[in-house]
Amino acid sequence: MTEPILPIRLIALDLDGTLIDDDLVMRERTRLAIVAAMDRGVSVSIATGRMSRSALKYARPLGLTDPIVAYQGALIRAMPTADDGRIGRLLLHRPLEAAVTREAIEWTRSIGLDPHLNHLEQFIIRSDDLRAEDYSAFLGGWAVPVDDILAWVRRPVSKVIAVSEGPIDESVLHLARERFAGRAAVTISHPRFLEFLRPGVSKGAAVRWLARRAGVPLGAVLAIGDQFNDLEMIAAVGHGAAMPGAPLAVRAAARYIAPPVAEEGAAELIERLVLARPADAARAASRLADAALAHNEAATAEVDLLPASA
Repeated sequence: MTEPILPIRLIALDLDGTLIDDDLVMRERTRLAIVAAMDRGVSVSIATGRMSRSALKYARPLGLTDPIVAYQGALIRAMPTADDGRIGRLLLHRPLEAAVTREAIEWTRSIGLDPHLNHLEQFIIRSDDLRAEDYSAFLGGWAVPVDDILAWVRRPVSKVIAVSEGPIDESVLHLARERFAGRAAVTISHPRFLEFLRPGVSKGAAVRWLARRAGVPLGAVLAIGDQFNDLEMIAAVGHGAAMPGAPLAVRAAARYIAPPVAEEGAAELIERLVLARPADAARAASRLADAALAHNEAATAEVDLLPASA
């Protein structure tokens, strides 16, 4: 684990499940905390599994100027300089090889998942998908219905996202990682979303890129997230924080456990670790780390006590 450094000089924030809840609304306390951090010269980036265009509607009202990390780090864009509907300049794009993309489509279908594709700012869906109209209405021209997704793949693609009707068991994640080892990075970005990316792509790698760009040591970075796709980012930095509903493996990698998103937990961490006076921030960091250790020990003990059939 990277040793923490204060003051914090860069913040990387997951979006869904961290800054916003199922209602997709960013609340005022969260907005004010982020703006106050930027006013103090702290770099702030959204790091999401979404396409960058989708993240822009949250980044613009915050006045963010640092890059947006999209598709778990497969794509990074600069913030656009004008609010004219354009997307920012492409800074980094690391797509998945076409052959591996096609194999991921076929394999996920074989286990009952429904694969879609994201490429640059497009969402590729089957034209006979029962939700195609909903996707198109939500994403506008960025949803691209095609007759045959498999045949559409002729060149590398930003990512594969395979959707389940219910929560994906961690055993499926482990099976996918074993099958695609060395050929794709596999993660869960939402309880129902299994994703395939180019090897080496992760939010952790993206945050390292952001930190180098900003000239900030990883120990002085705060990263907050709630799912497996946030694990590498949380583990890479000095101030890694997990939301309380994150999988146990993600919480175990975190130095801090944030309050729930409904209580604006990200805002509270920013207030206590970034906006507080230096001595108060140091005390808060120590107390939060102790609380996270106790939380994780209790969670591990609870798992150990479960019957083998649970």
